[in-house]
Amino acid sequence: MSETGWDLPSPFIHRVAATSSDIDIFGHANNAVYLRWADETAWAHWESCGLTRQHCLDEDRGMAILRTEADYLGHIRGGEAIDCAVWIARSDGRLRAERWYQFRRADTGETVFRAVTKLVCFQLSTGRPARMTASFASHYARPPAALTATADALMTKLTR
Repeated sequence: MSETGWDLPSPFIHRVAATSSDIDIFGHANNAVYLRWADETAWAHWESCGLTRQHCLDEDRGMAILRTEADYLGHIRGGEAIDCAVWIARSDGRLRAERWYQFRRADTGETVFRAVTKLVCFQLSTGRPARMTASFASHYARPPAALTATADALMTKLTR
């Protein structure tokens, strides 16, 4: 973990706040809400690069989730703000990529959620895997070797 408290360097951060509709009968954000926040963060990251959802339709491409591994490390109550970080930690720049997530309480920096999502690019019109277009390849570019190495080290540490 870096001195900033983020697992990996240079995160894209999207802040969300838990609303009453996010809270379950146990008084905290439901587990499914964390996945919705991950999706919102991924779209915010995409849009921060000047891309839109219309780009996906125009280019007949999307990214399908193959697998998500999630660790729920804490809980969030209504009104609490969360800093949701995402990285493209792995990519072949052609077909496959991985998004890594870390969510931290905005007030204390405590990590409450981590996830890794494995993705494959697909053609919207056929539903079949397809090579990334230029805008997808740019967004899902191969990350710097140092970021991938840090991700590998973190994965080793977390799975012990």
